[in-house]
Amino acid sequence: MVVGEAFGDFQLRAQCGELFLKALGARDAEDGGDVFAGEKIYAALVQDLKQRGLLDSTLVVWGGEFGRTPMNEARDGSKFLGRDHHPHAFSIWMAGGGVKPGLVFGATDDFGYHIAQDKVTVRDLQATIMHLMGFDPYRFTYRYQGLNQRLIGPTNEGQIVKGILA
Repeated sequence: MVVGEAFGDFQLRAQCGELFLKALGARDAEDGGDVFAGEKIYAALVQDLKQRGLLDSTLVVWGGEFGRTPMNEARDGSKFLGRDHHPHAFSIWMAGGGVKPGLVFGATDDFGYHIAQDKVTVRDLQATIMHLMGFDPYRFTYRYQGLNQRLIGPTNEGQIVKGILA
């Protein structure tokens, strides 16, 4: 498969997903709202896909770029407390597309800081999503700066998380 063709198809699916969310009443950031606010919208999307018989062939992934630290942090005397980026522990949810339903996979310690069970790295997640989408994560490459690159890295550090597969 040519990556450019797949990217075009992905854009179309993403736009259709955005239209679905708007049809349910979600507003996008340009309208002063947030398309990603409200569990009811996500639940409606998954229920709609299931009712239409599309959930088994559609992978829904919700996540962010980082986890957040479990404690408030103050830096340099700032009065604004916040939670910092936490690349070692993150939460996402997935539905359909070959994922076991109703599964909680992995756990942190009692402080929510260190991984205590079933560690999944970002590259493991990438390998798993690619596998669920029908790509071989060990053979799929893209050209960057004259070299063939892989999302899972140059060695095979990204592993498919078989524990979440249906």
